[in-house]
Amino acid sequence: MTIPTPAAASADIGVYGLGVMGSNLARNLARNGYRTAVFNRTPTRTEHLIAAHGDGSEGVFVPSLDIDDFIRSLERPRVAIIMVQAGAATDAVMEQLAERMESGDIIVDCGNSLFTDTIRREAWARERGLHFVGAGVSGGEEGALWGPSIMPGGTTESYDRLGPMFEKISAHYEGVPCCTHIGPDGAGHFVKMVHNGIEYADMQVIAEAYDLLRHGLGTGPAEIADIFSQWNTGELNSYLIEITAEVLRQVDAATGTPLVDLIVDQASQKGTGKWTVQTALDLAVPVTAIGEATFARGASSGTAQRAAARVLNGHAAPLEVTDRDAFVEDVRQALFASKIVAYSQGFDEITEGGLIYHWDIDKGALARIWRAGCIIRAAFLDDISRAYDSAPDLPLLLAAEPFASRIQDAVPSLRRVVALAASAGVPIPVFGSSLSYFDTVRAERLPAALIQGQRDFFGSHTYHRTDKPGTFHTLWAEEGRPEEQWD
Repeated sequence: MTIPTPAAASADIGVYGLGVMGSNLARNLARNGYRTAVFNRTPTRTEHLIAAHGDGSEGVFVPSLDIDDFIRSLERPRVAIIMVQAGAATDAVMEQLAERMESGDIIVDCGNSLFTDTIRREAWARERGLHFVGAGVSGGEEGALWGPSIMPGGTTESYDRLGPMFEKISAHYEGVPCCTHIGPDGAGHFVKMVHNGIEYADMQVIAEAYDLLRHGLGTGPAEIADIFSQWNTGELNSYLIEITAEVLRQVDAATGTPLVDLIVDQASQKGTGKWTVQTALDLAVPVTAIGEATFARGASSGTAQRAAARVLNGHAAPLEVTDRDAFVEDVRQALFASKIVAYSQGFDEITEGGLIYHWDIDKGALARIWRAGCIIRAAFLDDISRAYDSAPDLPLLLAAEPFASRIQDAVPSLRRVVALAASAGVPIPVFGSSLSYFDTVRAERLPAALIQGQRDFFGSHTYHRTDKPGTFHTLWAEEGRPEEQWD
């Protein structure tokens, strides 16, 4: 098809990169009344978008087959959204745009970029008089088209220009946009990274609950789908619980077999869960649920190790359930407790990241924008939002009501589930780590005292005492083991 040269300054905003996510985001912008410039390095994608949706029924598109025309079509201060692969491709497109832009223009990266790359890019753009916004976008293809949860970082000046558009195209929950300014430079991509880490943990623990029900009830996926649907009517109400029931109900048309039984049991990952864990290690924040979920995906794909392990006898007893209803309720309670642990750990990482990188992240507002449009949307996000609104410096979400009461009520079920799974040889890495984390944070005294003694013995790393101030070192191997104070 023939695409005419666009008129100068005829578009409100532009999208560079017209894969599925980019095309859907552009359609969302146009449908909401914004004249949307569209450009792709491969012209056929631009042509396909205009051929399919450029008749005016979805709003006004301003297509370009040339990057200079794309930039020329944008109203000042220009806003250009990058929707290309994270990494080197984003850097390359950013440089192309910056060469053609002027002071005050805005480049927006809506991909899943590593937040440290966003910090670097924001500084690079600032040196050139440009604004750079790293915006997390959650909700997948449908969210991009009909309303995602959007987490933009960057300067307040860039949000003044960009924010009203993003708020309009975002999902809305009870009339409130699921978009807010997160903070400077990499803050938006940081919280999106942690969001994805929580998503990993949530998906894994749901899969563990399914596995326990399958082993314990001896029933098929369709019956377990009914259990998940029932759970979705209560406090576990969430997008992931909802779609779990749909996945379990799906039957392969050719064989009549539940589709979940035909899917290879190897879970893939794109890296955001790994980044969440790596960053948590740098920040010294225990995100054990997210870590175990990430490692579980790796273990599922460790085909050589799993094949070699078939010679091992686990000496496990059969998972026998004598009271079906009590068992189902225990799994439900354990699932709720473990999900809350994952969210609590994720918010701990956000808190520490904010301190280290000097971001004043409003965690109550963040929980609110996750209530619709995103993958981890859940009913209890309202309670999370209220908890952080009441106490912005809340040190532990698990200790805030209503979670403190609810997790204490649920922990007996979690203990029974973990014990039963361990006896039966059913792997439950997130259930198990969630219980261990709960016991760790509530313990009055931990064996870390012994570790400090060991460290001081072999490395003179020193330690502190409970009965007097100062820093101490013991000459462990000498007669009488005298102690030195190193203050």
